[in-house]
Amino acid sequence: MPYSNTHSTYGGVAKTFHWLTALLMFTVIPVGYFANELAHAITDPAITTTEADLTQAAFLFSLHKTLGVILFFVAIARVLWALTQPKPGLLNADNIPEAFAAETIHWLLYGSLILAPLSGWIHHAATTGFAPIWLPFGQSLPFVPKDPAFAEFMSGLHYVFVWTLIAALALHIAGALKHHIIDRDSTLRRMLPGAPDIPELSPQTHSGMPLVAALLLWGAAFGVGTFIGVFDHSASHTQSAELEAVQSDWVVQDGTLALSVTQMGSPVTGSFADWTAAITFDEPETPGPAGSVDVTIAIGSISLGSVTSQAVGKDFFDAATYPTATFKADLFKTETGYEARGPLTIRDKSIDIILPFTLDQQENTAIMTAETHLNRLDYGVGSHMPDEGSLAFGVTVSVTLTATRSE
Repeated sequence: MPYSNTHSTYGGVAKTFHWLTALLMFTVIPVGYFANELAHAITDPAITTTEADLTQAAFLFSLHKTLGVILFFVAIARVLWALTQPKPGLLNADNIPEAFAAETIHWLLYGSLILAPLSGWIHHAATTGFAPIWLPFGQSLPFVPKDPAFAEFMSGLHYVFVWTLIAALALHIAGALKHHIIDRDSTLRRMLPGAPDIPELSPQTHSGMPLVAALLLWGAAFGVGTFIGVFDHSASHTQSAELEAVQSDWVVQDGTLALSVTQMGSPVTGSFADWTAAITFDEPETPGPAGSVDVTIAIGSISLGSVTSQAVGKDFFDAATYPTATFKADLFKTETGYEARGPLTIRDKSIDIILPFTLDQQENTAIMTAETHLNRLDYGVGSHMPDEGSLAFGVTVSVTLTATRSE
């Protein structure tokens, strides 16, 4: 069997690309479906899930992502090879409407083979989560920010491009079966091993209209995916508690309240977008009391990569039942720095903690940084995961803020 195409037959390389692509598609699509179904069950407050469910979901998502990246490179190689080869003519070129449909679907399938895995890869690179790609590259991509809004935009595109790929694949298969069963021609057989007898081809007409039609379909898919990624996802977020304004001797001008967890051996970082802090502080001349702080955090404002929905669910922070967390502490100057000492309340658990912090005060402006380590089980977060196989006990909380003295 020759390696290259002719004007009537496909060569060995093209056939190999075709069936390798088919194998990857018929694997990656079902794996992605079952991974999503399991993920929905995990985040559904009405369904009780176990650590084994999380482990299985992580495995399926990693497999899906890894095969998707491989499919992307195979599709690129397939397209590049096709551009260097003569395109075998259609066996029914004299049937103009059918020939137009076949070429349109062909273009749609080629584009979707690239756009579907690429959009999924970019979504993965734009977020953090517990299911890494099993390749020595690809966890991040150049020019792709770690940004939740951008990640959701790409998620919407990926969803629509996948369904576009499925539709194109279904039509492609239906066309091949129609040729084989009804027309009884060699359209399908010439993609199988061997060299089937090919009758003399009808005169071929080439037009750019099938490509234009495919571009229009991709444009429509892009529009629908944008709507889903921007509007539909934002509407599905957990409602965040509305925090009241606080009176404070020091007014926070800018700050970040971040946390980091380790899930399936990979770090997942995030932050709370909405929190308030009422601060009193006067620098004492010697170690001793220096003021107080009263912090309220809107749990529903958390962003934690691809596990945000899981984090606010009933098995973890349970934002619907416990919409806020609080930290009420006294501030102290020590021999080596500063500490905030008081109860941190998450869910219905209050535990006294010590939060060491550094302070750089220049007249009426102060810059504060702090970090502490908590055990999630102390607060009943993820108590259905009593070991660290899937989710580590330790949670790192870090705070940075700039505050100015109120007049």
